[in-house]
Amino acid sequence: MFGLTWKKYLPVIAIMIKRSAKEEQTLSLNGTDFRRAAAGRKIRYSFSNLQLNNGRIKNSLTHSPLAVEFGQLLAEDMLTRNLVKGNQFEFSMNNDFQLRIKNVAAGLSEVPQEGATEEK
Repeated sequence: MFGLTWKKYLPVIAIMIKRSAKEEQTLSLNGTDFRRAAAGRKIRYSFSNLQLNNGRIKNSLTHSPLAVEFGQLLAEDMLTRNLVKGNQFEFSMNNDFQLRIKNVAAGLSEVPQEGATEEK
């Protein structure tokens, strides 16, 4: 149902996935695109904590069809599949159609190791 809508944003989402290695990214989407794709059905457009581990959706049964379709598209598209492979990402979208992309693995690597000291 939302496949074409997500595909429209896929090139920009791929760029945001790359940038998420440095910091969390937020992309504002056009809500009208999603409402048209829903064709008048009452659907919850927000989702949270959609986790992709090594390109696979974690706990797909607990997410809305909108979120699952998004995760499947990321796994099917060659460009995004290569970007998410070997990494751990968390996606969420709020009611204002702002997609948040967080590279969880990048956040883990920034934690200072114990015993590491800075020499001057």
